[in-house]
Amino acid sequence: MTKKKINLEYNLNTVSGPILWNAIGTATGLQTWMADKVDVNEDIYTFEWGQCEVKEAELTHRRLNSHMRFHWLDDEDDKSFFELRMEYNELTGDYTLLITDFAEEDEVEDLTELWNTEVNQLIRLCGM
Repeated sequence: MTKKKINLEYNLNTVSGPILWNAIGTATGLQTWMADKVDVNEDIYTFEWGQCEVKEAELTHRRLNSHMRFHWLDDEDDKSFFELRMEYNELTGDYTLLITDFAEEDEVEDLTELWNTEVNQLIRLCGM
């Protein structure tokens, strides 16, 4: 079954670039809002939620202060990925977090809700 691409956009009005990049561009930052624990071994990131769910993702693209793109190792669809991208609006001085992910048609709503919950956690932790 072909996965559907999901594009989510979150306006982060009061966050600074370095704070946002630290939160999305480092294992320590990801551990504060996306997973309970994140470990890195070269380009393989291990995400842990609770004591029973562990998933590994390969970092496939990274541009400092811009974006991180991962591919879940257990995903058979080689074209799917999830990406965390920050964009700066020079006119307003605000940052936008753009998230791209892929899901089966019947899982799109659940995945969107999960990202909404995780980003709300990020917003709280960044003091916005």
